[in-house]
Amino acid sequence: MAKNSSCKTCESETCSAKEPRGDESIEDFLERQALAERLCRIRHKLLVLSGKGGVGKSTVAANLAVSFATQGFRTGLLDIDLHGPSIPKLLQLEGRTLDLHQSAMEPVTVELPSLSGRGKGEGQAPVPIPESHPHPTLSLEGRGVLKVISIGFLLRNADDAVIWRGPLKMGVIKQFLRDVEWGELDYLVVDSPPGTGDEPLSICQLMPEADGAVVVTTPQDVSVTDVRKCITFCRQVKMPVLGVVENMSGFACPHCGKTTDLFKSGGGERMATEMAVPFLGRIPIDPAVVESGDAGRPVVSHYADSPSAVAFAQVTAAIRQRIEEQRHAH
Repeated sequence: MAKNSSCKTCESETCSAKEPRGDESIEDFLERQALAERLCRIRHKLLVLSGKGGVGKSTVAANLAVSFATQGFRTGLLDIDLHGPSIPKLLQLEGRTLDLHQSAMEPVTVELPSLSGRGKGEGQAPVPIPESHPHPTLSLEGRGVLKVISIGFLLRNADDAVIWRGPLKMGVIKQFLRDVEWGELDYLVVDSPPGTGDEPLSICQLMPEADGAVVVTTPQDVSVTDVRKCITFCRQVKMPVLGVVENMSGFACPHCGKTTDLFKSGGGERMATEMAVPFLGRIPIDPAVVESGDAGRPVVSHYADSPSAVAFAQVTAAIRQRIEEQRHAH
């Protein structure tokens, strides 16, 4: 169960949002408390990071979130890649807009097919839940529900460019956390842009109690080198690293399913060992991922028996295990 949603009745003795800090103004304190109350209703918070662009980070984030949701967990997906939001495309949500109710925003809610009984090539695209749905926050029998927020839902045109500096980015990310009606969630997956700039720094400052970061790399040295910096960044901002995912690791033949190392593999695992962080698994280069991504159909639900979908399921299980290990360690 999520923590108490009201700071006034919260029984936690360590919560920093119960009382103002030093010379903190009442306005700043109330804003910080509102953010804390929202985040207290989210049990687990995961950041998906990478030091390099083009490694498939958004694809990993989307499929992890869908995997959690199709397993029956109440799941949210927050896209803070403000300059290049990919989540609307990956989930066939292009053209959707956010509903604004007074001071709160309603996330776009999609209904996902259950993984049970789905074979390769079977499944369906996410289905946006209509506003008249009687229980938009509850999973239906055999199905999962995913709540999604992206800057892409606020753009009038998909070709519009977001040209913002740091303070404005911080403000928007804070709004996405504080002013969105996320409700009670088991998991919130945050898709961050590549690098260690404003957006990753902002989300780490706003969610210091997050379970940790899932760091995505490809096997090549040029990617691994930059991802090392990402792990160093996490350590400097005191964000736990749940582990490393090696994406595009080998080619999965669409005919026989056998994986062949077209380029190389193992670079991410070696780097994880050298940096003393867990290795969560490999995702192969799979034509099903390309097809499903372009069609807005998550591979974990549309091609449930494909090599990549099986790999995502294993990574999801490894993440859950890591979270449990951390919980028992504390």
